[in-house]
Amino acid sequence: MNISISDNAEELGKKAGSLAIELIQEAILKKGSANIILATGASQFNTLQTLITAPGIDWSKVTMFHLDEYIGLPVTHKASFRKYLTERFINKTGTTLKAACLINGETNPEEECNRLNAIISEHPIDVALVGIGENGHLAFNDPPADFDTEAPYIIVNLDEPCRRQQLNEGWFPTLEDVPLQAISMSIKQIMKSAAIICSVPDERKAVAVKNSIESTVSNLFPASILQQHNRCYFFLDKTSSSLLSTP
Repeated sequence: MNISISDNAEELGKKAGSLAIELIQEAILKKGSANIILATGASQFNTLQTLITAPGIDWSKVTMFHLDEYIGLPVTHKASFRKYLTERFINKTGTTLKAACLINGETNPEEECNRLNAIISEHPIDVALVGIGENGHLAFNDPPADFDTEAPYIIVNLDEPCRRQQLNEGWFPTLEDVPLQAISMSIKQIMKSAAIICSVPDERKAVAVKNSIESTVSNLFPASILQQHNRCYFFLDKTSSSLLSTP
């Protein structure tokens, strides 16, 4: 486990994005292509901005997956993660990705999971960019998370702390507007990634960061599973790391 602490979210994003660039280029050099996972949300703004301005990446050799999507939310809604990634990443790479495997939350969720599971099973992930929720979730795997399922994508219920975070970040007008379910990449699928870059800025994530890094690995702190990955990089800022006993 590697931990980098920056002064602010912008610096954090630049460091996380720079490492992602290095790892993507490394995969392309070794294999001729790269398979990546991208996260969404406020924690990823600066990381994605660094990625899209990177010179030298041949995006036509990159296949992208993403972590999660609300069930029943239109792609036109500002909280849609398909919309987020299309506007903040796909449309700004300056070229056409080899493939962008976006989750469609507007279709039958079980059939969509089956579709995605078939695709990702043929694409070993080189680099996963993830974040941690205020409740310690990894993707939309809220506590107590399923650490056992082998399915790459699963249907999950969203707990109130998770839904309230989405409300407080301004994605929805009321708590009742936040969907109750989502399609999420599973814990085991995330952990299969060759490298994981976890970006977590902001003081409101400090408790989750402490639980994820210093607590015993438990599905009550879903992101604590990252302690068991042999190539996981945490990028924190001074506020998100403020509760760590050994920063």
